[in-house]
Amino acid sequence: MKLILPVIVLLLGISGFFIWKTVLHNNDITGAPPYLVDDNPPGDDQLNRYSYLRDWKRPEGPAKVALQVGHWKNDEVPEELERLRGNTGSSGAGVAEWQVAHAIAQKTAAILEKQGIAVDILPATVPPHYWADVFVSIHADGNSNPAVSGFKAAAPRRDMTGNANKLLAFIEEAYQAATGLPKDPNVSRNMRGYYAFAWWRYDHAVHPMTTSIILETGFLTSPADRAIIVRRPELAAAGIANGIIAYLQK
Repeated sequence: MKLILPVIVLLLGISGFFIWKTVLHNNDITGAPPYLVDDNPPGDDQLNRYSYLRDWKRPEGPAKVALQVGHWKNDEVPEELERLRGNTGSSGAGVAEWQVAHAIAQKTAAILEKQGIAVDILPATVPPHYWADVFVSIHADGNSNPAVSGFKAAAPRRDMTGNANKLLAFIEEAYQAATGLPKDPNVSRNMRGYYAFAWWRYDHAVHPMTTSIILETGFLTSPADRAIIVRRPELAAAGIANGIIAYLQK
């Protein structure tokens, strides 16, 4: 009997730790759909089959920007992206991620179009081999801890344009200036391995010569972040648009 009680206490302690770890301390809630190992980019030794890109030339015409609304129309994705169906993303205070991203995308598009920039607002399904000068996938993050706050952005792991990190820097600077939100350094592999970047695997992904990033505009689970991205989406839109314009004028 003397031995049974310590064993029970130990087991309860271990169980409590795992509950805390998996439920109360879950920091992996994210607006970006889960990364798959199969989406890993080709290695340098496999890029010979994409040698045609060395002679690629930008199509003529005005600057073209694509703003993807994260998780919007996820139930309409093609078979190759079937795993995304039902992934509704984060939410907070009764607001879904796609609703926030859609409002920000619309306001961003309005700013860019006034500058003579052509804009497409895209759902979760990217048109086959889609090309644009700039592609920004707009999301909103989530966390079990409502005190976690901030925005973060990421470039693809495999960037054939050589310009994604430049775009990233312009948007990060402009977004922080416009919103006042802190920068969250916890960029996940889900972001860098985002499915829309995986042109080597999916037809419904951006063209390899599309300069792309993914942006988590803030945490829908944070009251402080919602004050910006939900109640004042024009600030988030200004940050994204200013960053894109600065990049295009570089």
